[in-house]
Amino acid sequence: MRATPRTIALMMLIGLALGSGPTGPGAASAQPAPGPYPPPGAYPPAYPPPSGPYPPAPPQYPPPPQQNFTPGELVGAGQRFFGTVSRGLATVIETAVSQWGQPNGYVLGEEAGGAFFGGLRFGEGMLYTKNAGDLKVYWQGPTIGWDIGGEGARTMMLVYNLPATEAIYQRFAGIDGSAYFVGGFGMTALTANDVVLVPIRSGVGFRLGANVGYLKFTPVSTWNPF
Repeated sequence: MRATPRTIALMMLIGLALGSGPTGPGAASAQPAPGPYPPPGAYPPAYPPPSGPYPPAPPQYPPPPQQNFTPGELVGAGQRFFGTVSRGLATVIETAVSQWGQPNGYVLGEEAGGAFFGGLRFGEGMLYTKNAGDLKVYWQGPTIGWDIGGEGARTMMLVYNLPATEAIYQRFAGIDGSAYFVGGFGMTALTANDVVLVPIRSGVGFRLGANVGYLKFTPVSTWNPF
């Protein structure tokens, strides 16, 4: 049978209808075309950076100045003052530092005294500190005990817990059992209002009584030891 143009057109319409349906045989699933990726910065970051400049670093301050004297500084000052390099002086200073720590002041001076089972002591010198200035001082005091003879000697006194230079002007009483002797140097300890004073004397010999009693410090010289 000869197909007419009308028959051919009808068959083409039926074929198109069957091939374009979603459930038609051989129909392929439509896939969306991949689109371009978004450019960088299109989405905000999960953790946005802080706005404004960063806070400045805390200022760096220099360490506070050292207020105490080290054993090396004390030994050097003592050796220059006594005019001799003595192992006994270093041992006495190390003993004082091990017991009371590093002093924040020391006195260098000369004194004279005499006694016959009781006597007097007079001296003068200079108080040295690291950052509170220096101060001229005088001291007087009685000595008691087994004490015979007279002497004039140089004296180095270590000062502990001194709140101010003027706090040296008071009466210091002896601490029992604090006498110490080695290599021609003697050391005792006195205290007043939490301030500890450790006199170190050369050539004390057997004058143990010279280290028992008290010392009174004054801004001017006086003959009154009381």
